Parts: sequence; structure tokens; C-alpha cells
Amino acid sequence: MRKEGAAVVGSGPNGLAAAVTLARAGIPVTVFEAAETIGGGTRTGEVVMPGVVHDICSAIHPMALASEFFQRFELTKRVEFVVPEASYAHPLDGGPAAVAYRDLDRTIGELGRDGEAYRRLFAPMLARLEGVLDFGLGGSMLRWPKSLPAAIAMGLRTLEQGSPLWNARFREDAAPALISGVAAHSIGTMPALSTAAVGLVLSVTGHAGGWPVPVGGSQAISRALADDLLAHGGRIETGTRIRDIGELDSFSVKVFDTSARDLGRIAARELPDAYLRELRRFRPGNSAAKVDLVLDGPIPWADARIAQTPTVHLGGTRSEIAFAEGEVNRGRHPDRPYVLLAQPTEFDPARNPAGLNAVWSYTHVPNGSTFDVSERVIAQIERFAPGVRDRILDCRVTTAAELGEYNPNYFGGDISAGGVQLRQLIARPSLSAHPWQTPGRGIYLASSSTPPGPGVHGLAGWHAARLVLSKEFSKSLPDLSVSPE
Repeated sequence: MRKEGAAVVGSGPNGLAAAVTLARAGIPVTVFEAAETIGGGTRTGEVVMPGVVHDICSAIHPMALASEFFQRFELTKRVEFVVPEASYAHPLDGGPAAVAYRDLDRTIGELGRDGEAYRRLFAPMLARLEGVLDFGLGGSMLRWPKSLPAAIAMGLRTLEQGSPLWNARFREDAAPALISGVAAHSIGTMPALSTAAVGLVLSVTGHAGGWPVPVGGSQAISRALADDLLAHGGRIETGTRIRDIGELDSFSVKVFDTSARDLGRIAARELPDAYLRELRRFRPGNSAAKVDLVLDGPIPWADARIAQTPTVHLGGTRSEIAFAEGEVNRGRHPDRPYVLLAQPTEFDPARNPAGLNAVWSYTHVPNGSTFDVSERVIAQIERFAPGVRDRILDCRVTTAAELGEYNPNYFGGDISAGGVQLRQLIARPSLSAHPWQTPGRGIYLASSSTPPGPGVHGLAGWHAARLVLSKEFSKSLPDLSVSPE
């Protein structure tokens, strides 16, 4: 049988990014998606109430403007984004919330005695923005950074914020809470080098391009990628679950936008035992449990400025958040959990019927948890928005176990496709300068189980496709812009 073209298993942002890149280079591409709809972590649907849409997985997209792949793809010309002046907020008991604006000076001006300490933390990284993003998102941790000064600036701050010295420069609660609320996106203990690195990179994007809201929901991103793929000859087959690599024998290249765990299961007979052992050692992390709400109006925040931000981090002070995340790591469900909340209605009012507010939120739980977190999540929202309970029209809880059933990549609800610990950032999933290429002939991994890890950025797929083009087809990277020359 003559083998030709590439199969891409999974239609999340990374899978579609790989497929688009290959198709633009003239490679025949077929994407296989187990679900009936494309998108992976970028899907939008009616999950709570008929006629009201919520983002099913990701909601706000810090990487949409920062990702080199999306910049080359000119995503902002294909998808309408609203980029608020305030990227995220962090309410505190008995006082004003901390707010991260795109304008660093404005942020500093509202942080009281810690304003200048916050400036000294972030200004050097913002001054070297391109190098910092390359260091944090550029690929394998084993490569030499493009900008050594940027890598040093980022590295020193990661060492500080990832160690017991993380509070040394601060005297009040607002600034460290603001940083920890972002670091908690990584679903890990604090302080730790891994959570600090994730938090710093995400914080930098909040003060640079901002955290954008895609008009119409996250599905707009996957739709833009799919439209480009189809326009360049690619194919998408939904409702097709690949259970064994033998089903792809007619393709010369197989690119997997699956977890490392699923790659090992599907392709076991074509991968060497040593590599399969590495995949088995790559451990899932703690998990997310989701609570989607429909309200009859705005959230009644005690600090009205919070309504200006698409993303809100709930959990109180830095020490409270660290304790809650530590409890999750010990296999417990904290009474006062960290909650990540998105409120896109204020910025995309046409998405849903007038007068209805679709609120998205999740918290962290032990892997595989079946616990209903809704009461604890709502209590945390009520803590900073008194009276919000009276505005709830309907609610849907998705447990960590149910998230894992919805998307096999999210084993036990692990939305990162592998825990974000330092070892698993360096060896993701294996220690290699090219971790997207497996030892199996023509087999590549292009998911969040590879660098740069979780997030809607398409970079893992793009990095994998670059290797495929070079090593399998002797082709150069194609132009990805809207109007290629």
C-alpha cells in the first residue's frame, strides 16, 4: 500500500494548528475527531439552559495575542476579539480588589505601598517582552534562548516567586494575591518553580497585549482554523475515534493531538518499550471541576471595578490560595477553594439573550474527583459579590470525572494533559530537544503533553508540524497569513 499525506488525531487548537501548517505546505491532511464537533478545548454550546451558550472548556485567551503561531496565522484578522483595559481582577475581603490593567502604571497606582515592588518585578520582563515570551512559550526547555537577558530576567523572578522568598518584596496583600491568582492557573502547589513560571508568563501577557474575549465564544477560534484548513484542501472527519494506529496505515505521517497517555495506548505497537515507559512515567496532574451559571443580570460585585474584567480570581490572600491548592494536592476538597471565573457577557453582549448573564467558572480538585463543588464555588463568589445567589436562574456542575469522560485527553479531569511540575515541564513528556517527535516512524505528538504545555496557543501543533515538514517532506515552513504571497 502506498502511504501518503498526514493524519492528525484530534481537532483541538494544537491539532488544527498542525493540520493548517501542513496543508498550507501542500501536504494532504485529514483530521480525525472522536466527538461530533471540532474544537477540543475551544468549544461553545448550550450546557446549562436552552438558548444560552457557555464555553465548554476554555473561555478567555491570554495566549491568543502572544502565540507566535496565532500571530503568523493572523488570528485577529479572522476572529473578532474584545480586549478590555483590565485583564483580570482579584477581590479581597474588606477592601478594594487588585486589578491588573494592560497599563502597568495604572496597575501600580492602585497597589498602594507595593506598587513599586510590583513594577520592579514586571517592568524588566515587559521591556524584554519578545524574549520572555520566547523563553516561556518557544519550545523545548533544552534549547538556547533567543534573548539571554530576557531568560535571565525571567529565570531570576521565577526563582524568587517559586521559593519561600516569594513574599520578600511585598508588605501588603493585594500585589502577591494578584500574582498568585494567575499562578494558580497551572493547578499546582505554591510556591513552586513551575507555578511561578506559568504565573509570570501569563501576568506579562495581561500587561502587554491583554486577555482577549473572542466574540461568539471560543468556538470562533476553532472555526477559523478549520475554515483555513478546508480552504487549503484539508479534510475533517468528526465522530471518528481512532483506537489503534493500524487504522492510519494509509498515511505516511501521524500527528497526535492526544495526551501522552493516549498516544501510548493507541500507538503502543509502533513505539519502542523505552519510550512507552517514559509515557507511563508522565503523570496526570490535579484536575478541574466546572460550575456554569446563568444569572438574571450582572454579578453584584462588592467592588464595582471587577465588572470591568473578563477574568476574576477568587480565593482571598496569597496564603489562602496556597493552602487551598495544597489541600487539593493532598487529595482533599478545600472548604474555600480557588475559583477561576469568566464573565464574557459584559464584553460580548450579543452572545446570549438580553438580560441573561452566562458565567463560567471552575475550581481545582483531586484527579478523578466526583465531588459536587457547586456550593463551595458559589459561596466563594457570594463572599465577594453579596446577593449573587438570588440572581442564579440555573446551574450545571461538571465533575472532574465527567470532564475526563467528555474529553479523553483530560484524564480524570486533568485539563493540562499532564501535571505541570518542573520535571514535567523540562521532560514533556520526554527529555528531548525535539519532544514532539517520537521514536516511532512518522509518529508525532502535538498536544499539551508537549511544550509549551497547556493553553490555547496552537504552538505544540505548530512545532510538531515544523518537524514533520523538515524531517518527513523536506519542506520549509509555509506562509500562514490571511493573504499569502
